[in-house]
Amino acid sequence: MAQRAQAAVALGGGHGLHASLTALRRLVDDLVVDELAAIVTVADNGGSSGRLRGEFGVLPPGDLRMALSALCSDDEWGSTWRDVLQHRFASQGELHNHAVGNLLIVALWELLGDSVQGLDWVGRLLGAKGRVLPMSSVPLDIEAAIVGQDGEERTVCGQAAVASTSGHVRSVRLLPETPPACPEAVAAVRAADWVVLGPGSWFTSVMPHLLVPGLRDALCETSARRLVTLNVGTADRETGGYRSADLLAALHAHAPELRVDVVLADSHSAVERDALEAASAALGAQLVVGPVVSSQNPAVHDPLRLAAAYRDVLGRPRSTPGATP
Repeated sequence: MAQRAQAAVALGGGHGLHASLTALRRLVDDLVVDELAAIVTVADNGGSSGRLRGEFGVLPPGDLRMALSALCSDDEWGSTWRDVLQHRFASQGELHNHAVGNLLIVALWELLGDSVQGLDWVGRLLGAKGRVLPMSSVPLDIEAAIVGQDGEERTVCGQAAVASTSGHVRSVRLLPETPPACPEAVAAVRAADWVVLGPGSWFTSVMPHLLVPGLRDALCETSARRLVTLNVGTADRETGGYRSADLLAALHAHAPELRVDVVLADSHSAVERDALEAASAALGAQLVVGPVVSSQNPAVHDPLRLAAAYRDVLGRPRSTPGATP
């Protein structure tokens, strides 16, 4: 267990960030982490989020809602509000498939005129054990260079399209290319003891944080230790054909100046242990391998197992310069 409670910041989006936050929230209960913040991608353009973004010109609220729901406690208050937040309407009308939490977040943004303040108010209502922040103060779009099965490279724009297009993602960029970082997100990264990047859709949820200049600078310059949590599978369209080591190589290619302290992988990754060791070393990181996958669904992390792995990693003493990890 850590010698003292620490400030942790988790970055990502969607179900991947939900998994890491659900695990880290347990460390808040165990007093291993005393301050927890989530920094969330804001490039979603599909579903309820895309419709609200298009109609009101706001940040897409869906991934922010998912992060808030992960920070709800497991007691009656937290579980009830988590269900309310995640509830989707089913109808033949305009409300079909809208999530209640998305509407609540947008309503507070309209009333308060401030995206961060609105999210803080939702967090207070939920009794959330942490803070949720957008990575940028403006909605973004993702553009990817994807190589198809025919070997031809084409440009695909929009998070929904990138995530659903088959082929090999070669690179991604944001539109606009130099978006403003959320000041509160930058401050949280610079004040953190640990920064956790991943798991999640690698090119549309994890990588975008490194493409916002102010946030990338904070991630590279912070005195916090950096932990990269690898996905437990690479079977989605976005990373089809990638190995776990390839995900680390892509991270290094997009942000070569980023140094990492620890890479966390599931035990099944032992089959590519040598490649993972080399890819981790290229980032300056120690590879930590442990059982974090769900026994019921091998495609997702188990919250308790992931929490145990985080507890072990966050409790490690800081290495001294020149020391062998």
